[in-house]
Amino acid sequence: MSSLSTHVLDAVNGQPAAGVRVTVFSQAGAGSDGASIGSGTTDDDGRVAGLVPDGLQHGTYRIVFATGSFFERAGVRAFYPEVAITFVIDEDRHYHVPLLLSPFAFSTYRGS
Repeated sequence: MSSLSTHVLDAVNGQPAAGVRVTVFSQAGAGSDGASIGSGTTDDDGRVAGLVPDGLQHGTYRIVFATGSFFERAGVRAFYPEVAITFVIDEDRHYHVPLLLSPFAFSTYRGS
C-alpha cells in the first residue's frame, strides 16, 4: 500500500497556495474519469493532510487541482481552470506530487 501527498506553490507570489481544492481519482481504464477516492483543500502551507486516507494500491490515478477558483479568488485572470496530473503507482512507497503554479503555466515532478 502506498501513500500520497502534494504541495502547491504559487510561483507568482513565491509562497504556498492556500485554499486550492484537490481531488484524487482512481482510473478504471484509459480515458476513464474514475471514482473520487480522496479530496481536500490546501492549508496555509499549501498542503493537504490525509489526502487519500485508505492509501493507494498499484494502478493509475489522477490528481486534479482546482486552480481556476484559486486565481479567481485572488482577482487574477488565469488560463487553466484546473490542472490534472495522471500518474502510476507501481511499487509500495510514498509518492509526492508537488505543483508549481502560475496563471499561465504550471510544473510538476515526482517528489520524495
